[in-house]
Amino acid sequence: MQFIPYLNFDGNCAEAFAFYAKLFGGTIVYQGTFGEMPAQPGMPPLPEAAKKRIMHVHMQVGTQSLMASDTMPVAPGQDPAICGGGYQKPQGLWVSIGVADTTEGRRVFDGLAQGGAVAMPFAKTFWSEGFGMVTDRFGTPWMVNVATQA
Repeated sequence: MQFIPYLNFDGNCAEAFAFYAKLFGGTIVYQGTFGEMPAQPGMPPLPEAAKKRIMHVHMQVGTQSLMASDTMPVAPGQDPAICGGGYQKPQGLWVSIGVADTTEGRRVFDGLAQGGAVAMPFAKTFWSEGFGMVTDRFGTPWMVNVATQA
């Protein structure tokens, strides 16, 4: 069994994943837009505002994966349920990143903190040589944790 975080964005998924690929040293193995989807029978016309949004992206970092998409835009007066509810900020979760040492932890944390909001500064704790919590500029909440040495 494998758990793969799947993130949602409000039109900036491509920008976020270009940043994550560089920061985490990952490779984007697939990225496609809603406009590139093949037409399906009975599928309503795609709003122009949705065509460049990311329908699905898959990034590989070593043996780990991170996936995401943009939500469909909700037009004024449109029922948000039609578009899957539209974008909602993540709540009730953090994406946890385990790193090998404090140097790597600091690098990753500082990268995620650029333009974001620090909830807990990266520092030594009673369980780890380095731990911090930050919501990046794209709205994704992260925890960076240095693996405890046995």
